[in-house]
Amino acid sequence: MANSMTTPLTGKALLQKIKELSHLSKREQARQCGYLSSAKGADDRVKLTGFYKAIVEAKGYNLDPDQPKDGRGREPTYRVSVHKNGQIVIGAAYTRAMNLSEGDEFEIKLGYKHIHLKQVEPQK
Repeated sequence: MANSMTTPLTGKALLQKIKELSHLSKREQARQCGYLSSAKGADDRVKLTGFYKAIVEAKGYNLDPDQPKDGRGREPTYRVSVHKNGQIVIGAAYTRAMNLSEGDEFEIKLGYKHIHLKQVEPQK
């Protein structure tokens, strides 16, 4: 059983250790570099995915460059399509980006192959 307090190697230390252990299998290299998980009453499991990801990141590649801040939801694509009922829905991501509030009104201007939404100023 591995020590649960062991932190897996990352960065230059990981790459150096892999060079030293080049004669071993990838599974054993991962084990020696600390990429293990332990379950109560079971043998240690080698975390190869985490090991490979750490190698790629140590070599300077960012695997998630466009990941959302909280990791949830979808990123806006700035494209919409017409639904079967003929409606176009603009998602909340766009209204948040424009700092719109509930009740904001727009005037619809139809052009040749485009639609303009012009925000109507609230009446005082």
